[in-house]
Amino acid sequence: MAGLAVNVDHVATLRQARGSRYPEPVAAAILVELGGADGVVVHLREDRRHIQDRDVRMIREIVSTKMIFEMAATPEMIGIASEIKPALVTLVPEKREELTTEGGMDLTRPGKAVSKAVAKLKGHGIPVSLFIDPDINQVNLAKKAGADIIEIHTGAFCDAPTPEKRNAAFSEILAAAKRAKALNMGVNAGHGLCYQTVPWFKGVSEIDEFSIGHSIISRAVLVGLERAVREMMELVKGL
Repeated sequence: MAGLAVNVDHVATLRQARGSRYPEPVAAAILVELGGADGVVVHLREDRRHIQDRDVRMIREIVSTKMIFEMAATPEMIGIASEIKPALVTLVPEKREELTTEGGMDLTRPGKAVSKAVAKLKGHGIPVSLFIDPDINQVNLAKKAGADIIEIHTGAFCDAPTPEKRNAAFSEILAAAKRAKALNMGVNAGHGLCYQTVPWFKGVSEIDEFSIGHSIISRAVLVGLERAVREMMELVKGL
């Protein structure tokens, strides 16, 4: 059965919008676990637009499941990860001007830089996942870079404007997941997934864990975070 890791970045987004001390991402992490999630995800960006350093450190201390640390492959972030030792690091591309992560890493370009980052993190005993588009070549390059896991970017599938394009995007996800499993890699999936798109994965045994944030936090505004997580967990368990 696939797991669910919940990203609490947008709780911090709401806090930072007013420059206040609330809502508290650390409290959100506790509620996420009470809702039954298998892990908590935080993305510490270079510009610190939402999650702050103290959030990362405090959440790392209080979670009883696991903390997944999303980050760019920069010396600063590698240093932080090496110090706090999260359960998993997910390396993601990052641009200041983007609203949210726009796509997967292009492993044909950074190449050796990513491999070096993976090696440094694994040298500190930290498993590493690479956030990539559902492309067979990218999966192969992720394996070559030394990644333990891939996280498949599901944005094109979730945002597809027509049924035909959604079906095609879903087929690409399945092909990438199958290739990763053939290479003995773990497979996570995330970006844009919501209560309507998760049921598409029924019967897809290759996905080990879904990483979901925005849709859960959005629903939590209306029904509360613990309930929003439980509702998503029910969908994931039903796959």
